[in-house]
Amino acid sequence: MNKTDTSDIQAGKKVTWVGAGANALLIVAKFIAGIFGHSQAMIADAVHSVSDFFTDVIVLLGLHFGRKAPDADHHFGHARIETLASAVVGGSLLVVAILLGINATEGIYDHAPANPTWLALAGAGLSIIVKEILYQYTIRVGRRITSPVVIANAWHHRSDALSSVAVLIGIGGAMIKPEWYILDSFAALLVSLLIAKVGVKILYQAFREMIDTAPSEETVERMRRCIEGVDGVIDGHAIKVRTSGGLHHVQVHIVVDGGLSVFKGHQIAKQVEVCLARDIASIGETIVHVDPDNYEPKS
Repeated sequence: MNKTDTSDIQAGKKVTWVGAGANALLIVAKFIAGIFGHSQAMIADAVHSVSDFFTDVIVLLGLHFGRKAPDADHHFGHARIETLASAVVGGSLLVVAILLGINATEGIYDHAPANPTWLALAGAGLSIIVKEILYQYTIRVGRRITSPVVIANAWHHRSDALSSVAVLIGIGGAMIKPEWYILDSFAALLVSLLIAKVGVKILYQAFREMIDTAPSEETVERMRRCIEGVDGVIDGHAIKVRTSGGLHHVQVHIVVDGGLSVFKGHQIAKQVEVCLARDIASIGETIVHVDPDNYEPKS
């Protein structure tokens, strides 16, 4: 493992530990605000923070095992572990959303009374501020180290911030006009829907990686232009791309002058690798097959 990989892992772990510490404090603060502030929505938000804390543990495990170098049993590395960890993050969000949604729906159906106080309102405000700061910090690190599990965790923070906004509105409405107490349960239901949306998005992206779905046509076309722009490349074709752990692994055939030496052909292939690494974000391993322009495959 090179120095850059090690620094990336440490950066990912650091931001996750910061998030875990903040989540632990928010869990306590939200439960206190929800219970003593008489708010179902605030308690639902506290449960969301509990899921955040366990998600942080999953992210740390994904970073630790998913960023290991290739070995005798894993020739292509361990990046799929990181993809799997991000799927677990998405799945946990979905489960939490369903449970919170059921509880909120029951509150709406039963017209459960709610008289939230300023304590609950303050808890929601604190959560919004802390979670948005964590989102901004985590998403920057995740994108810099190209880690899908860290990026997924960032969106977990953002979903918590958004859910707290819904809680703030619900609690505020119920406080302004007590007969609107049902807004607290509706806020809890909205929280569950927001969480579910983020969970489905993360799961979808993880499953796309697991089944080797190619990136967008625009990304592949950018790769083609980069490849064919290298001096000595006559044509670039049979471009195949799969994504693992947030990195694009590329296979491509290039056509060069058949009269060139093997050494010159190898140099051109290396320039293709350099071009892709420079111009395309999140490039992993690149395999370039060199074909001479006068080559005729046997039937």
